[in-house]
Amino acid sequence: MRILWAIAGILSLAFGTIGIILPLVPTVPFMILAAFFFAQSSPQLHDWLVNHRVFGPSIQEWRRSGAIGLRGKQMATISIVLVFALSLGLGFRLLILVIQAVTLTFVLIFIWTRPTGSTSESDIRHPDHPDRDS
Repeated sequence: MRILWAIAGILSLAFGTIGIILPLVPTVPFMILAAFFFAQSSPQLHDWLVNHRVFGPSIQEWRRSGAIGLRGKQMATISIVLVFALSLGLGFRLLILVIQAVTLTFVLIFIWTRPTGSTSESDIRHPDHPDRDS
């Protein structure tokens, strides 16, 4: 079973990495999912991802408080607006546009109702940090 969890983690990591380049694919949700899968399969991969310089702070913040950083919220909003504008520009049928508008509105509501956190690394306390609260 551990191999299936590891494969799911690797696929999630791959999709999240693709999301760095493609605005339609979310990065952080796939990284959070990858951390979950790696926790089931490989403590080494899990620790690597959770402590990763780029991805780790967002994962830790989500785990700690369900927070999404302001920059992440802003980038998600810009991506959603651009995707919808592209759909309008391509002349999608009205039904498709309505479905897309409703879905994207709920996504934005979800994103903007989460606590806003800071994903700067200086604000994230690692377990082995010397200034850790006791």
